[in-house]
Amino acid sequence: MRMVDKIRSRLTEALQPTVLEIADESHMHNVPDGAESHFNVFVVSKAFEGMRMVAQHQAVYRALQAEMAGSIHALALKTMSVSQHAASGGGAAVSPQCMGGSKADG
Repeated sequence: MRMVDKIRSRLTEALQPTVLEIADESHMHNVPDGAESHFNVFVVSKAFEGMRMVAQHQAVYRALQAEMAGSIHALALKTMSVSQHAASGGGAAVSPQCMGGSKADG
């Protein structure tokens, strides 16, 4: 199973999100071809109502504990409660290009 699918499954089970966007950004980093190690996740959930952002992120990390201990190297998160999402107009975060080296160097 692809890591994107594992992430989707774990977060859906744990948080029942109303919005869930997962981008594999591994290709933007100095990693071997085919690596699934860098992800950008945008999740909106009723479970986040009344939580501060750090608590929302902790809930995501708990849901992805096994994956974080394994092959996930980096996880960019944007989380919102349903009411925060409605008030903000929504939108996922965009990660900058990696500055940590060139694939050509490897």
